[in-house]
Amino acid sequence: MRSKLLTAFLILLFALPFALLGLLAVGEGWRFPAALPPAYSLEPLRGLVAGGNGLLAGLGKSLLLASAVAVLATVGGFVVARAVVGARRPGRWTALSYLPYALPPVLLAVLIQPFIIRMHLSGSVGGVLLGLLLLALPFATLLLGSFWSQQATEYEQLARTLGCTPGQALRRVLLPLAAPLLRTTLVQTFLLAWFDFGLTNVLSVGKVRTLTVQVFTYVGEANAPLAAVASLLLVLPPLLLLLANKSALLRKP
Repeated sequence: MRSKLLTAFLILLFALPFALLGLLAVGEGWRFPAALPPAYSLEPLRGLVAGGNGLLAGLGKSLLLASAVAVLATVGGFVVARAVVGARRPGRWTALSYLPYALPPVLLAVLIQPFIIRMHLSGSVGGVLLGLLLLALPFATLLLGSFWSQQATEYEQLARTLGCTPGQALRRVLLPLAAPLLRTTLVQTFLLAWFDFGLTNVLSVGKVRTLTVQVFTYVGEANAPLAAVASLLLVLPPLLLLLANKSALLRKP
């Protein structure tokens, strides 16, 4: 009985923010101390379908950026992690991988912005993508470094001894072994890029309006309905990823 009450309490606690966002999205004239909105309107949702406020465009840009960052960082991290583990002093390279996180994303964006400008990528999707990769690639390298253990090397050597080419050993031995960790890295780097605001806001100079940037813009404009709709869109992909990976997360060791 106690466990059921705890489960119900946690579900209620988890659902309350989404219920509040739903009320803010459809409520009109909701002022303190009223417990509920006095009137309801679907105008923000109709505006989303119409696309006149740019929410769908922001959603598309966010999905494009986060997906590209996740794929590039995961593939690059897999390769770089192997190089780091096989280096003469791997600890030094591992320590360097933590450097991007020694600074706030906004300060990091300010430091790299002159280089982005010189490459003529300022205010473009490519510039934001490059900046996000500077955060996601070291993160993926750190996550995937644990895969390249002595056991993985021995499996690869065994496959080569049995006649596999380097490509076959990669496809048939290493990638299947690394699949769970690669999936985790893909999801984590996607979320890192999806929720980023500081670096994206600085490097985009107001031209690449991702969904996260739009949420902060609507909050600054005190536009509660659109801010709520944008926030609900912002949490939708992470919820879908959570449901897709539910079996892996709940799997008993």
